[in-house]
Amino acid sequence: MPSRSSARLAALTVAAVCSAASAVVLTSPAHADSVRIHDVQGTTRISPFAGQKVTDVPGIVTATRAYGSSKGFWIQDPTPDDNPATSEGVFVFTSSAPKVAVGDSVTVTGTVSEYVPGGASSGNQSLTEITKPTITTVSTGNAVPAPVVVDEDSVPDAYAPQGDTAAAGSINGLALDPSAYALDYYESLEGMNLQVEDARVVTATDPYSELWVTVKPWEHRNRRGGTVYGSYASQNTGRLQIQSLGSTADFPKANVGDTLEGTTTGPLDFNQFGGYTLVASKLGTLESGGLERETTQKQSSRELAVATYNVENLDPSDATFDKHAAAIVNNLQSPDIVSLEEIQDNNGAKDDGTVDASETVNKLIDAIVAAGGPKYDWRSINPVSDQDGGQPGGNIRQVFLFNPERVSFVDRAGGDSTTAVGVTKVNGKAQLTLSPGRIDPANAAWNSSRKPLAGEFVFRGKTVFVIANHLNSKGGDQGLTSQYQPPVRSSEIQRHAQATEVNTFVKDILSVQKNANVIALGDMNDFEFSETAKILEGDGELWSAIKSLPKSERYTYDYQGNQQVLDQILVSPSIRRGCDFEYDSVHVNSEFNDQISDHDPQVLRFRP
Repeated sequence: MPSRSSARLAALTVAAVCSAASAVVLTSPAHADSVRIHDVQGTTRISPFAGQKVTDVPGIVTATRAYGSSKGFWIQDPTPDDNPATSEGVFVFTSSAPKVAVGDSVTVTGTVSEYVPGGASSGNQSLTEITKPTITTVSTGNAVPAPVVVDEDSVPDAYAPQGDTAAAGSINGLALDPSAYALDYYESLEGMNLQVEDARVVTATDPYSELWVTVKPWEHRNRRGGTVYGSYASQNTGRLQIQSLGSTADFPKANVGDTLEGTTTGPLDFNQFGGYTLVASKLGTLESGGLERETTQKQSSRELAVATYNVENLDPSDATFDKHAAAIVNNLQSPDIVSLEEIQDNNGAKDDGTVDASETVNKLIDAIVAAGGPKYDWRSINPVSDQDGGQPGGNIRQVFLFNPERVSFVDRAGGDSTTAVGVTKVNGKAQLTLSPGRIDPANAAWNSSRKPLAGEFVFRGKTVFVIANHLNSKGGDQGLTSQYQPPVRSSEIQRHAQATEVNTFVKDILSVQKNANVIALGDMNDFEFSETAKILEGDGELWSAIKSLPKSERYTYDYQGNQQVLDQILVSPSIRRGCDFEYDSVHVNSEFNDQISDHDPQVLRFRP
């Protein structure tokens, strides 16, 4: 099964990445009478034998992997010790298709290695393996050790210990406490045969034939079956990734709220894309939860409906235009203004200097008309080629769609990719100097990132300022299963600077006209409880309207079993104080295996 998560990108010994955590140095091979699997695994995340040769380590083969670049097999000791911190299973890396079979009793001689998926720079934990093996088959047809049942009672409620400050925050050298921390519990089972029963799906099947389940059915559950990520302290310990040792064609196409009925069994692996993963030798039977895509309420004639929608690298060659159009017309009920993120130029990722996106936008507008929606007009500003991040050559940007039968756009000439928009006072009211215009595009905060697009609209005689954003992505942040706890979120540095710039611009508008209707919306790439959101909100200049929803309904994205907020619509005090707005996170993508974007669109309805 060629999966990204089995990609063998680095194999590093502790000597290279965690030498301080290795307390035992052997000068000669360790023999079978003294070394078993639980000795190899040890009581920390790092084997005391890392980098050393071990001889004749016994075990029963529980599973084999003959695909991808991480070929090998798992063995487990049928006679475990009495220490819950030491795993009784280990992966044997063969590099080619293994010649053993499940049920073989073997002894393995080889070198113990700590393989770091993604390399040391990823911050990931390592996987203890035996490499360069010499394998002796003692007998065949043996019973495989019974799987450990992982359920809501066995997984601790605390996620991870605090990292060791003397080791730059790493938890690698800390003694495992599987009764206290979920990450320690899973680490204590690394390589062992596990079982989950009747597990509810909390992240839909992705293109790599992976899904996520929860073994804690009521942990931050929402009404649609997902698990909501509500704070940095709410890591949702019951989440577990599921892959399969079988054919990708047979992997279930699951949505959130579905269930893997019965038992799902297999060894516990650790990979770059999600950490601890049950690689199933046997998958449960998929039982549909019947999840359906949501439809928002239609705005009234006196309500202005404003939406944000990340259409995920849309370019003219894509086959998703009709589906995006149907979502905008039917599920979003044809909002008056739509901020689109990730609109690519006319030839997509071809990096030839093309920046114009008129073909992309007009193809979507035509598809919306064909779906029964309005003939939208649009405004945007072409970026400088390859200066706004995203897929190289794609030149993604934000675009305003607006329904000219309901709302008008105030055009003021001069807005281009490098000229900063400002705010001026005219007849006691705020006006943009350029419309559309970009906020301070030369500022270092926007290096290799999308510049905010500001526009001035009029609805029923009232001016509404709209700022379309796509802030710096979370790429480069350490994962929740990182060896560093808490994980380092390095992408926040630039995002905080960007949020400061957006808030400053909103302040400029409100300093001229304190009751101005201002909306800052888009893919903020950060949570509603994050520091990024707090900086955007400032001292009340803006407020993230998704917080008007119950906590269980606050999500726009589903990542590694956590439903979370990345897309936001923030409003100025005049809109918030009116208390007559409605907010809807319209779940049409994030929970489904056949999603056309990984983001759910957001809609705000209010009376200016």
